Amino acid sequence: MSTKILLNAKELQITLNRLACQLRETHHDFKGSVIVGLQPRGIYVARRLLSILKEEYKVNHIEVGALDITFFRDDFRRSKSLLSANQNIMNMKIENKRVVLIDDVLYTGRSIRAALTAIDSYGRPKEIQLLTLIDRRFARQLPIQPDFCGRQVDAIENERVQVAWSEQNEQDAVYLISSDE
Repeated sequence: MSTKILLNAKELQITLNRLACQLRETHHDFKGSVIVGLQPRGIYVARRLLSILKEEYKVNHIEVGALDITFFRDDFRRSKSLLSANQNIMNMKIENKRVVLIDDVLYTGRSIRAALTAIDSYGRPKEIQLLTLIDRRFARQLPIQPDFCGRQVDAIENERVQVAWSEQNEQDAVYLISSDE
């Protein structure tokens, strides 16, 4: 197994700052817009972006939610182990609002399809946009593309992208991990 660093801590911070700037340009003061991080890993991206938007751009009234898609996935019954869901924290209305779904890595598109189904439980948004930190663009199984993307990565089938956060790990970084098959 080999590991390559795609983004170190400094590059990751620059990427997050750029994404926050793009969100600010598109959503201005976020009135009529909400941010929804997908459980479990999209939450870390959403929290970092929220922090940058508040500290750097002084946008203080952003509604943020956390959406679990476990039971909306098309493969959840195929797992040999018992799945446990994460908590949904959707303490806001999304009816007629602009929703930004946030995840760390866009791979096949199936998680996003599940998120689109799950978000319907909370109302009918005016618009849904997708922000991903990493886009594995040549692995898509569904016609789903991000509106905001930190970095595109061309990874082959035996490679996976892993995002490490200092809250969980010892450092912030994005890795490309290859299994030697």
